[in-house]
Amino acid sequence: MESINKQVSIYMHGSEFGTPQIKEMMTQELRQRLIEVQAENRPLRVYCGFDVTAPDIHLGHTIPMRKLRQFQDFGHDVTFLIGTFTTLIGDPSDRDEARSMALKEDIERNAQTYAEQSFRILDREKTRIRYNYEWLSKLTFADVINMASYFTVQQFLVRDRLRNRLEKNDPIWLRELLYPLAQGYDAVSLQADVQIGATEQLFNLMAARRLQEAFGQKPQICITFPVLVGTDGINRMSKSLGNYIGITEPPDEIYGKTMSINDDLILPYFELVTDVPDGEQAEFRKQLEDGAVNPMVLKKRLARELVTQFYDAEAATEAEKHFERVVQKRETPEEIQEFKISTDIPISRLLVDAGLVASRSEANRLIQQGAVSMDGVKVEDANQIVEKNIIIKVGKRRYLKST
Repeated sequence: MESINKQVSIYMHGSEFGTPQIKEMMTQELRQRLIEVQAENRPLRVYCGFDVTAPDIHLGHTIPMRKLRQFQDFGHDVTFLIGTFTTLIGDPSDRDEARSMALKEDIERNAQTYAEQSFRILDREKTRIRYNYEWLSKLTFADVINMASYFTVQQFLVRDRLRNRLEKNDPIWLRELLYPLAQGYDAVSLQADVQIGATEQLFNLMAARRLQEAFGQKPQICITFPVLVGTDGINRMSKSLGNYIGITEPPDEIYGKTMSINDDLILPYFELVTDVPDGEQAEFRKQLEDGAVNPMVLKKRLARELVTQFYDAEAATEAEKHFERVVQKRETPEEIQEFKISTDIPISRLLVDAGLVASRSEANRLIQQGAVSMDGVKVEDANQIVEKNIIIKVGKRRYLKST
């Protein structure tokens, strides 16, 4: 029983459900399920699903992934589920507007990168990679109607984001109401004991419990966690908003982006995406409250922790030196990435082709914000042609030399 109590404490640490009653219910169910599977001599079946709206995993994704790894370390059966079908629908849980439908070709390409990047956190040998197009694409119209019969429209519209759109007379597409059914059927197909997700997805996870009961299964335990606020300090971390820290980005980028976060995000980042012990985090909190430490010191510690997590300690040390030289002392880096240009290439396109930004729209936004310069002169026109042997600077940390 001691082992079970220890597991429950670890798995529920940092979880957030909105109400203490739900957390208590899930905690008790998790403890009881652990007792049951121990008697059955089998592991828990645990999963988390990820829609592939972008090609890269960012720091926000690692919150549930780190929890999956904890289940792995205790010997449980973990599935990293890639939403190759649910991405086509679009989850309205985290949106105040309808999510545009993704293209199947983009989803398949993104799914490949997600699968490989997941092993930055998960144990490759102990991870099942599944794709929900495998079973959701085979459902008939009669299957969907049958699942829909267990829910009312009112249950779906009670959620804040959908209710707000309804009150403003903004469109709510019928496909958005089908999303919880699709995600719920994932749990049925996987015969899940535990599903991990974001707090804002609690409705979807609870809908899965209802469907499992309808299919004669024991309802899964839901464990949800808060979303990670992005580097802008306002919105959830998102590739489309450009406020993300990608886990496969170069060490200098991870370090530099971490140093750009607001001071009030230091402690949440430590808690949600690092292994720094609780006791040490409590000391950080006290130091910040007492004004006994410069937040810059703790941000450097956080940045080192993250770079070490995805690379190693040596890379973290080099990234810190780079940050101090380039950002704090405002020196030009000794080594600058070179990019061979074609004739008459506009700066916005070059930034995309060189991999400094994800899209032309992001390039245009940075130029409008005055964050792009060529040989020390701010760029004001996104269509300005780039000449050879020019030093291009994007933000505070990214440099490129045209050749």
